[in-house]
Amino acid sequence: MERDGVRGVSQSRRLIVNADDFGRSHSINQAVLRAHREGILTTASLMVSGDAFAEAVEIAKQNPALGVGLHLTLICGKATCSRMEIPDLVNPLGEFSNSPVLAGARYFFDRSLRLQLAREIAAQFAKFKATGLTLDHVNGHLNLHLHPTVFELLASRFQEWNIRHFRITDDPFALNRRLAGGHWLYRASHAFIFGRLARRARRTLTHSEIRSTDHVFGLLQNARVDEDFISRLLLLLPPGDSELYSHPSLDEFRHEFDALISPRVREQVKHLGIQLVRYQDL
Repeated sequence: MERDGVRGVSQSRRLIVNADDFGRSHSINQAVLRAHREGILTTASLMVSGDAFAEAVEIAKQNPALGVGLHLTLICGKATCSRMEIPDLVNPLGEFSNSPVLAGARYFFDRSLRLQLAREIAAQFAKFKATGLTLDHVNGHLNLHLHPTVFELLASRFQEWNIRHFRITDDPFALNRRLAGGHWLYRASHAFIFGRLARRARRTLTHSEIRSTDHVFGLLQNARVDEDFISRLLLLLPPGDSELYSHPSLDEFRHEFDALISPRVREQVKHLGIQLVRYQDL
């Protein structure tokens, strides 16, 4: 590495490449496995109530270099607690709401739900701990971990739940505009909302030992993290620590899986001197 040239120590670039929804299905699990072994994937976020949870845990144990975190699920998925424990959060089948807007509003305005939310969050951490896996990081399905109510519950028990690394979802809109086009309303609105939530989270974590990355990419793409996007991102990746997250699978989001194992992308990472790491390596 050049120390007196264009790129010094402060200009080094480290990238976490993460797969969300690990454990949700067999297709996703196999995509994670192959993207880690054959591609650039370094970490995965585990849904402890996913249909393929047991398989995901076995894959993780057989691949210790894969960093595995908790993908906290409080929407669009199944609960870990029984319905009797959290009756106001789930339907008769033990499923959370599929409406992010309605659920987010209820979690914010209905303070009576906080005890049940705390109970479910604790149950998910306990189930993860029972796997024996090292907790690489924490984030949330649809990034609900930054929801004000959920974040406050997490922040109040960081030590108890052994949270050391935390995704602060802040996808820079100015850079994203150079990387992709279309879907402008979605991208602009999510950049604004999560930009504010990210700033709030950073202020809270400023004096803590919790580590996070400087940037997080993937939010504004919304399942469009394809090979061309990753290739353009690698060329413009800012100095410091970044995370790129996607949703690879062998069926629904095959294009995201293909991007992670692309020889072109792997060669770019090597050529540009980008270091692939996990959260626990920060």
